[in-house]
Parts: sequence; C-alpha cells; structure tokens
Amino acid sequence: MEGKVLCESCGMPIAGGKYCQYCVDEKGNLQTFEERFERMVQWVFGKEPSTPRAEVERRTRARMQTLPAWKEHPKLKAK
Repeated sequence: MEGKVLCESCGMPIAGGKYCQYCVDEKGNLQTFEERFERMVQWVFGKEPSTPRAEVERRTRARMQTLPAWKEHPKLKAK
C-alpha cells in the first residue's frame, strides 16, 4: 500500500496521525512507556500463551527499539 502510515508507537497501520487509538489515552496523549510495554507484552501472550514471559519481554523490547516513539527511550537503551 503506497503512502501507508504506521503508528509510531506500535507499528500498526493507521489512516493518519502519529499514533493509533490503542496507544493513546482518552485525551489523545501517548501512553506511558510502562503501560505500552505491558500492553504489547499482553498482546503477544494472547497469540502465544505458552511463550515464557522473559522471551516475550525481550522480543517486545527489540520491537520497541525500532519504533520512532520509543527507540530513544532510556529504558530500552539500558537493556
């Protein structure tokens, strides 16, 4: 799809803007790193319930390091 826009927080395709509806609070502000990280971890568990949490967290951190909203976040640089 040409001109596809991706959420800068999770990478989901969106119609426009910076973030999808799942990555913002009720006021349209980006959720905290901690909230977004846990929600992304839980999303993976929903698809892969038998995967160990440590593995899911490692993969989630790796994914978040590629996303514009999080790639410079201190909690990702420390890992």
